[in-house]
Amino acid sequence: MKTIYFDNNATTQVAPEVLDAMLPYFRDLYGNPSSMHTFGGQVGQKIRAAREQVAALLGALPEELVFTSCGTESDNSAIRSALTTRPEKKHIVISRVEHPAVRALCTHLSLQGYKITELPVDKNGNLDLENLEKSLTPDTAIVSLMWGNNETGVIFPVEAAAKMAHEKGILFHTDAVQATGKIPINMKNNVIDMLSISGHKLHASKGVGVLYVRRGTKFSPFLIGGHQEKERRGGTENSSGIIGLGKACELAAINMEKENTSVRRLRNKLEEELLKRIPQSRVNGDIENRLPNTTNISFEYVEGEAILLLMNELGICASSGSACTSGSLQPSHVLRAMGVPFTMAHGSIRFSLSVYNTEDEVDFVIEKMPPIIERLRGMSPFWNQAGQACTNQ
Repeated sequence: MKTIYFDNNATTQVAPEVLDAMLPYFRDLYGNPSSMHTFGGQVGQKIRAAREQVAALLGALPEELVFTSCGTESDNSAIRSALTTRPEKKHIVISRVEHPAVRALCTHLSLQGYKITELPVDKNGNLDLENLEKSLTPDTAIVSLMWGNNETGVIFPVEAAAKMAHEKGILFHTDAVQATGKIPINMKNNVIDMLSISGHKLHASKGVGVLYVRRGTKFSPFLIGGHQEKERRGGTENSSGIIGLGKACELAAINMEKENTSVRRLRNKLEEELLKRIPQSRVNGDIENRLPNTTNISFEYVEGEAILLLMNELGICASSGSACTSGSLQPSHVLRAMGVPFTMAHGSIRFSLSVYNTEDEVDFVIEKMPPIIERLRGMSPFWNQAGQACTNQ
């Protein structure tokens, strides 16, 4: 049975070119890049080249990049650095739909006496910058807002938000894990202080990420040890991962147009056909202002995890907007923040495509999804035989 992988916001396949770039650094060129000898020095040279490749994708300077282990480490490093370098400030501003890498950290920090403001979003998942402006105080150390939402794909106006924060002397960080490689990013054209990316979201390997730190921004390292990363992140470099990430960023720049044409067209076809064929379904999030590969669709009166189980039997991989699989009976915090009705939120499925997906795969999912929903609704006490939602709940 063929696997149809529509879960690219969770992780992506390693691009063949990336794997080819990485393999020599497992097998033959295994020297420590910090070594004085040529055998290790040649690895350090490749890491410098990878740094330039990543910088080119971001429109950044190579020296502004700190290689990390993942997006979560990058997010944590940015926020903790802001608090360490501005110890007199005890206020953090985020949104209600941030990734747990930011949201859970801020919950933890609130227990240590920090005040956290979570900005609301509207029914389409958009952020109101007026709310941001009202939330900023002299005690605010940092604002951290994601560039593209991992569940709905909704894009936040982070460049405008960063400018607003800067006008009040406040640091600004963005989690750009989902946005990088899908939409243009040019750090020369904004005032964002710190930005996080993760390799495995753009066809590099797991275990490597980047924190962009704008030149001149005071920074306190999260991991303290050796001299690596100009003493901004201790620990022997993940050489193969970094080199692979460099290649992945080079490919992302090449494939950016395809992401916004071919991938967008396949996403739109999938979405439009499912909405047409399955009654009482809806898209969650702003359908115009979102990443080109992502759609989050709710199917009323069915459970997302039940949908995923039946999809899995057909080899279709996607994600549920419901958190039930993690032991919670509550739907996604993102959909709750948007005010999506409970009966819709529980039946939400996120489809996230990549440049490796095909029209045949989309057609297969379009064919198989209506029977899955019909079968599950047939077992639902809230759905009558005529296929209409029951009103006497």
